Amino acid sequence: MLAHAPIHCVFKSVLIVDDHPLFCDALSMTLQSVANIGEIHTADRLDRAIEMLEGGLEPDAIMLDLNMPGVQGLEAVRKLIGLAKAPVIVVSSMTEDCLISQVIHSGAAGYVPKHSQRDVFRNAFKALQNGETFLPEGCVLLEPDEDSVRNFEAQRLATLTKQQTRILELICQGKLNKQIAFDLSIAETTVKAHVSAIIRKLGVQSRTQAVLMAKRAPEINRL
Repeated sequence: MLAHAPIHCVFKSVLIVDDHPLFCDALSMTLQSVANIGEIHTADRLDRAIEMLEGGLEPDAIMLDLNMPGVQGLEAVRKLIGLAKAPVIVVSSMTEDCLISQVIHSGAAGYVPKHSQRDVFRNAFKALQNGETFLPEGCVLLEPDEDSVRNFEAQRLATLTKQQTRILELICQGKLNKQIAFDLSIAETTVKAHVSAIIRKLGVQSRTQAVLMAKRAPEINRL
């Protein structure tokens, strides 16, 4: 764990920024149980969270899911840190060391994988109260550099199937779903399903972000 300025407060209220109602409910119950947090606020999108903070909400901590509408990766972390006088803890299903390192170097106070048991959330809040930055067990914090970002993106791109990779190549060429369906002799609904899977696997929020990531990859650029 990394040391930072101690947080001299008892966590009484938390703002959860996540667009999955069931996860918000489960996380709320977990925080009430393991950290005795009685006041839970939720926002299902980033701009709503910003409205709440600008409207006077002062939570003791913020828990943010990176993979949700309106969240532009690390920019969301920086934006919330700038607005709130509270530590930001990222809660995400993505657990690559490179991503966690980027999040921490962007100023987040901790990173908790979404699949974590209750004790992990308890330990995260204990770490913050002790002036430590919380990292998942086994995480290796990497120094921020361009190569680590490229490696992370390459790992995400490698999770695509051959068909998804081909569709992403065609998207990079500026082709629409109807054109892609014609080129590959598949239904347009099948293309849409593949595009949704591509966006989910890459951890981005739009076709445009997927294209930007793909164009940074040498394998795509050579085709």
